[in-house]
Amino acid sequence: MHGSPDPVTTGHRSRSRFRRALVMLGLAAWLIPGAAHADGLDSGDTAWMLTSTVLVLFMTIPGLALFYGGLVRAKNVLSVLMQCFALTSMVTLIWILWGYSLAFDTTGMEAGVLNLSSFVGGLEKALLRGVGIDALVGTIPETVFVTFQLTFAIITPALIAGAFAERMKFSAMMLFMAIWSTLVYAPICHMAWGGDGAFFWDKGVLDFAGGTVVHINAGIAALVAAILLGKRRGYPETLIPPHSLVLTVVGASMLWVGWFGFNAGSALAANGTAGMAMLVTQVATAAAAFAWMLVEWVKHGKPSVLGIVTGAVAGLVAITPASGSVGPMGAIAIGLISGCVCFLGATSLKHKLGYDDSLDAFGVHGVGGIVGALLTGVFAGESLGGQGLAEGMTIGSQLAAQFVGVLVTVVYGAVMSYIILKLVDGFIGLRVAEDEEDRGLDISLHNEQGYYSEV
Repeated sequence: MHGSPDPVTTGHRSRSRFRRALVMLGLAAWLIPGAAHADGLDSGDTAWMLTSTVLVLFMTIPGLALFYGGLVRAKNVLSVLMQCFALTSMVTLIWILWGYSLAFDTTGMEAGVLNLSSFVGGLEKALLRGVGIDALVGTIPETVFVTFQLTFAIITPALIAGAFAERMKFSAMMLFMAIWSTLVYAPICHMAWGGDGAFFWDKGVLDFAGGTVVHINAGIAALVAAILLGKRRGYPETLIPPHSLVLTVVGASMLWVGWFGFNAGSALAANGTAGMAMLVTQVATAAAAFAWMLVEWVKHGKPSVLGIVTGAVAGLVAITPASGSVGPMGAIAIGLISGCVCFLGATSLKHKLGYDDSLDAFGVHGVGGIVGALLTGVFAGESLGGQGLAEGMTIGSQLAAQFVGVLVTVVYGAVMSYIILKLVDGFIGLRVAEDEEDRGLDISLHNEQGYYSEV
């Protein structure tokens, strides 16, 4: 009908536009180092981001370490814990020396202009040059932003380690991760979160907290590593059960709690966007855990503890890119879909293709990340209860943008991971000797045991 507009509808649309503007301002402040609100530092935002940073670090040590540690055999538990702890240390140094600059230096970037700076940052912020006590990113100190982003850079390579657990040399793992963090993680991070002029950013790709940057990136590297290293001795003929599901459940619980810092912290402020991100994270995780449990119950006759906690992680992964864009109903849909699809990825797909992804790093993080990134383009639409698509986007064009983000991450990550792994293999070798694998990596590589029986 033509005539005067409905004041209720008009008011609703105005409020929606206002909320979207606030979200975009918050994202701009988050993604563009040095951008500051007129009111300067906000103590509430800073307090929340300090808390979020601790939560995300808590996800790796001890969360992921325990989750992965419980899934391997007893003779390899320390090797997994050592990998997570050592990566936390090494990546911290890399991030401070050059990683942060490669990811967030915006020198030479301009909206709509495609150049080298669209794909990777420069070295203007190497050694944290210019990051002093008074430097701000939005309403928080840049030092807090640096540390928050560091925790993402730490957990991403740690996730990859699940694919080659129980068979890769510690020295090879460290060398591979050092190069990978520099040549793969930092560029993908820059493309997604570098602000105006960054490749994914200019394409309108929505990745609120790391669907491409963390999960697809880690997942595809994990798949390549699992294939190149080959299967564990005895797999799949010999059953290789987890040695402690208790540790795994404890670790998964820590991941669930820590993930609120991961997603809600990505608002970079204590605001409504953070609140919605927290809510949809909880909802999607619960839905995915429930879906995995039901599918497994129907297929195998019994629901397993391993299944429900793995389903929860799948939901956490899938909601990550969407957490700043979707509403609760969209989160339920993403959770249910990711729980089912990741179940197939970690079981049927792995068995059909024959690769040994030891702890399902690709099946959960790679597959879940792809599902979440694509579904973000569907459920971000306001018509489906979302917070809104990228500016000027329809659902169709947003889906196309999400597909570009996924495709570039998969192709670039796969090619670069393959090259780096082959170089490391040629230099020092990737895999431990057969007798070392049989004895277990704890004794063979670290001369320690996770458990000692009384004599």
